[in-house]
Amino acid sequence: MERVVVTGLGAITPLGNSAQEFWTGLKTGKNGIVPLTKFDGEAIDVSVAGEVKDFNAKELMDRKLAKRMDPFSQYGVAASLEAMRDSGLADYAFDADRLGVIVGSGIGGLNTMQKQIIKMHEKGLDRVEPLFVPKAIGNMVAGNISIATGAKGPNLSIVTACASGNNSIGEAFRQIKHGYADYMLAGGSEASLNEIGMSGFAALNALSTSNNPDEASIPFDKKRHGFVMGEGAGIIILESLTSAKERGAHIYAEIVGYGATADSFHMTAPTPDGEGAAKAMKMAMNEAGIEPDEVGYINVHGTSTPANDSAETSAIKLALGEAASKTVAVSSTKSMTGHLLGGAGAIEAIATVMSLQENVMPPTINTKELDEKCDLDYILGEAREKENKYALNNSLGFGGHNAVTCFKKWSEAE
Repeated sequence: MERVVVTGLGAITPLGNSAQEFWTGLKTGKNGIVPLTKFDGEAIDVSVAGEVKDFNAKELMDRKLAKRMDPFSQYGVAASLEAMRDSGLADYAFDADRLGVIVGSGIGGLNTMQKQIIKMHEKGLDRVEPLFVPKAIGNMVAGNISIATGAKGPNLSIVTACASGNNSIGEAFRQIKHGYADYMLAGGSEASLNEIGMSGFAALNALSTSNNPDEASIPFDKKRHGFVMGEGAGIIILESLTSAKERGAHIYAEIVGYGATADSFHMTAPTPDGEGAAKAMKMAMNEAGIEPDEVGYINVHGTSTPANDSAETSAIKLALGEAASKTVAVSSTKSMTGHLLGGAGAIEAIATVMSLQENVMPPTINTKELDEKCDLDYILGEAREKENKYALNNSLGFGGHNAVTCFKKWSEAE
């Protein structure tokens, strides 16, 4: 079995259009949630979002390629090209057959779908653009990343709603661990901040109706009442330790465990006791060969919805036992980015990796009064310095999907 390490990071987020800008924003407690500018959300009582800012795809990739993509693919490709540069693979003569891509999206090209359906309705069936299908289908983020990077190895796009990015990282980990690839671009991307995307979630009463960006995404707070939608992409490069050492690559962290389960309970709600998520955490720890009291930090799903935050708190207690209240600290970085759906677990993996490397746990901001059912250490208000050996990244999705990855602070010793 190969050991698998993280050698490259790339991100397009509400906190900045690079992994470093994103991480700097997190550890300084910056709020990337802003008043909604994409459209007027008054009719659905939504007025804030985690919008990507100052993004120009044509400056970040081939102009012709950019024109043929929906924004969700543009975000994924831009983050992938950054990760390739960061890892040193962009200037390395890698074996293309051993470089793969597993990048997911919860919804896919929703902006293209909305525009072309309106165009068809207003102007006729024969006015749909020729590139509608390849811009809209969800797998094209992985396909476009392959085209942009030259990757010819395993190429997959996983759709598990809000767990898509984290599942993608876990499955990419297995590709390398079991010898099917040497390097994998892994993560998720989403661009669904439009009328149909946000109206759909609003119809479920899932979104925050606060008009104050500092009171909208407040995970674990008594007054939480819905999540804030965000957009962007996170990509990490996973690589076999053998390859990374041969190249002399910078190693951010090691990925040592992965758990994936299903609740088999409800389309949109988690089990109240968090059993499915707890099992995924236990699976990740078991694969890593560690005990619960060795986990120092968890980047939680923490959506700021009434159901998720209490259920995830229960899941952490169920999975970690006494360690949940004694040795582990947790935070929801969605308090600063909003919820990137299929991209969430991927940017949060970057946060988890950087937390281990820099010995800083990012905070949960804007949460003022904890719900009685939410009684863990949520790192409220400000980042906290602490050296941890292991950290978990939790992602939970509609349909009952649970994905957990376990990362280890880089050390040559196993």
